[in-house]
Amino acid sequence: MSHSPGQAPRLGLGPLGRRLLLAFVLVAVSSVLVLTAAALIGVGRGVEVAQNSERQQAAAAAATEAADAYHRAGGWSGADLSRSSAVAQAAGARLFIVDASGSSVSSTSGGGLMGQGKGTGPVGGEGIVTAPVTVEGSGVGTVRLVFLSAAGTRVRDVAWSWIAVAAVVALAVALVASWVVTRLLTRPIDAMTSAARAFSAGDREVRADVRGPGELGELAHAFDGMADAVARSERDRRNLTTDVAHELRTPLAALQAGLEELRDGLAAPTPEGLAGLHDQSLRLGRLVSDLAELSAVEAAGVSTQRTDVDLAQVARDELLVRDPHLRAAGLVVGSQLNGPVRVRGDSDRLHQAVGNLLANAARYCRPGDEVSVVVRVDDHQAMLSVVDSGPGIADDELPHVFDRLWRGRAAQNVAGSGIGLAVAREIVAAHGGTIEAARSEGGGATITIRLPLIPQPALVS
Repeated sequence: MSHSPGQAPRLGLGPLGRRLLLAFVLVAVSSVLVLTAAALIGVGRGVEVAQNSERQQAAAAAATEAADAYHRAGGWSGADLSRSSAVAQAAGARLFIVDASGSSVSSTSGGGLMGQGKGTGPVGGEGIVTAPVTVEGSGVGTVRLVFLSAAGTRVRDVAWSWIAVAAVVALAVALVASWVVTRLLTRPIDAMTSAARAFSAGDREVRADVRGPGELGELAHAFDGMADAVARSERDRRNLTTDVAHELRTPLAALQAGLEELRDGLAAPTPEGLAGLHDQSLRLGRLVSDLAELSAVEAAGVSTQRTDVDLAQVARDELLVRDPHLRAAGLVVGSQLNGPVRVRGDSDRLHQAVGNLLANAARYCRPGDEVSVVVRVDDHQAMLSVVDSGPGIADDELPHVFDRLWRGRAAQNVAGSGIGLAVAREIVAAHGGTIEAARSEGGGATITIRLPLIPQPALVS
């Protein structure tokens, strides 16, 4: 991420990373605080409930022992309350017993039994638990246990200390995890930002080359793909400029030399010489026209005047128009047009693409070779193939046949600009189709166009 020159990013993070880290930390701290508070409240309530239950059980046990002592002595006078006192002492409480009239029978403190006397003792309050003393279904008194709060406080202190330790550990882990996650999220962004700056500065070889989680990884991959496409486009543009300069250089040099000879009087303006100069100007005109046509197709795409077109009829029309040219080249022309094969497209542009394929076959085939046009439906697609028995295309040249100004090893012997197949490729691509070249079984070449087929409605009988 960007930062001031000479200033290192704090925590190894840029502005976005710091904001993400702060957000993660706030969420982690809030979560730990909420969970800690909930744990403290829950432990406190749990300790209180357990403590009350134990105290009630202790009071009930002391009352049971007091009732037995009362029953054996026939009254409170002379009753042995030592067992009740032992129960109270085991529970950590003071024992007070009052009779049915509310007079104090006895009490204990620490380990000794307190003497009898008048008084009610503690009546109620926090830490006091009572239980009735019942003998043969009649209430003869009440047991009161007075508990000290120290035991419950110690339990809470221990529980809270562990909760505090757990909260600190959880918070530390959350902070570390937040920093790690933030780094994982910002590292691909930082790499892509640095790569984008270097790329815009002219370094066409730089790539992000990072693997991020989920969508960030996909974004980095897409960025590298875009950079490859831009670099390839610039390379193609440079190659096109070089190829155009090369193609223009020969006729221009011939024109310049011929005109200089005429201007300096070194050669007489004979019909043959002027015809040669005219041929060179025509060659220049054809090349410029082809380049303009390719530029128009690439810039504007295929015309939007799309209609339902029968691809078989397009092939039939182009064969009729190109027949004199094909016959003049000494080719044997055939066709297999299984129509109608309907596609959605611009009729003029499709005629242009098919015409370019036929013109290419006439240019490269030898006299006596066969050229056949096949139109059919294959795998729910409209397919048009131009198959010839000519010299074919070398395997290493197949990937380049649709490149601009490419004419292969036959460039010196075959006239043409190498634009026709490139125009056909652009037209087919604009129609959502594909075009490919392959070697024919007989040794020639096969160029195949595939276009989306318009589904035909089912016939209702």
